[in-house]
Amino acid sequence: MNPHAALPSEGAAPGLGRPCAGGVNPHAALPPGEAATGSSVGAGLPAITSAEIAGKPAPTCVAGCASSSFGAATVGAALAGARGRLPAAEARLLLGHVTGLSHAQLVARAERALTDDEAGRFESLLARRAAGEPVAYLLGEREFYGRPFAVTPAVLIPRPETELLVELALERLRDREAPRILDLGTGSGVLAVTLALERPDAQVVAVERSPEALRVAAANASRLGAAVEFTAGDWFAPIGTVRFDLIVANPPYVGEADAHLGQGDLRFEPRHALAAGPDGLADIRRIAAAAPVHLVPGGGLLLEHGYDQAAAVRTLLAAAGFKAVASWRDLAGIERVSGASLPAGHGGA
Repeated sequence: MNPHAALPSEGAAPGLGRPCAGGVNPHAALPPGEAATGSSVGAGLPAITSAEIAGKPAPTCVAGCASSSFGAATVGAALAGARGRLPAAEARLLLGHVTGLSHAQLVARAERALTDDEAGRFESLLARRAAGEPVAYLLGEREFYGRPFAVTPAVLIPRPETELLVELALERLRDREAPRILDLGTGSGVLAVTLALERPDAQVVAVERSPEALRVAAANASRLGAAVEFTAGDWFAPIGTVRFDLIVANPPYVGEADAHLGQGDLRFEPRHALAAGPDGLADIRRIAAAAPVHLVPGGGLLLEHGYDQAAAVRTLLAAAGFKAVASWRDLAGIERVSGASLPAGHGGA
């Protein structure tokens, strides 16, 4: 993920007002090497609250707390009381999450009374957002490629620029029947789940070294009905000798000393999923060097990277024996994804 790209306003992201429908347990771990399919994962897991998905216990409100913060304790009064603390769009998202009301309903029902519990939860979310916590973590959800994905502080928040990687992958696989796809470092599972849903004939495997993130990804697959095989491990370690038509990855690519790691949303996101060595290329180097032995001849590799890393990534791909090396720009005009193909006669040795 890229801290240098202009991130969308948390309040402007579509779909964040929809409550998370699925419960995940970020504290339960899958043993290394254990695989779970999207169709069965989540069975037997204890249900958790949306507040726990956001990484915090649900606040307890005592009688009278509603009126202490917002005076009349109505929808309109609550939003008025949030002015000056948060942008209006963010306040509406948070209040809609607490009350279950849409934006239009918040406007139409301004005189609707808040319960003590709703007022207390809204005040708690306001305070946490004012302290910098990302809206996606507070709501436990972020939209990606038109679908709602559960997110917790165990995973990176999906960014819209990553949708370019999905579009490139689908284009590359357009003429391949029943392709095998590998998603390395799946995080919340947005790439693997999206590709599985867009190409239901594909066999999609997702690898993630963080057990907590793997739980979130598997729960997203189950919730959205995607057939994905999830495996715990470090990059290619759990894959063995299986070869794929396409490998995709949005690996860590921020330099360890980058000042952006201490700013904005990045302060709250998992550091191990952001930083990769002094120049941010440590993991990309490993992936590029090892990918050929895990691709069929003519197979492809697509990597998301930082705003100033495209030339370096192209060099790494060429050095690994890839051909047709190229980079693609996102909607902001930034070279965001680089990729290449394994020559048809390449033995993968």
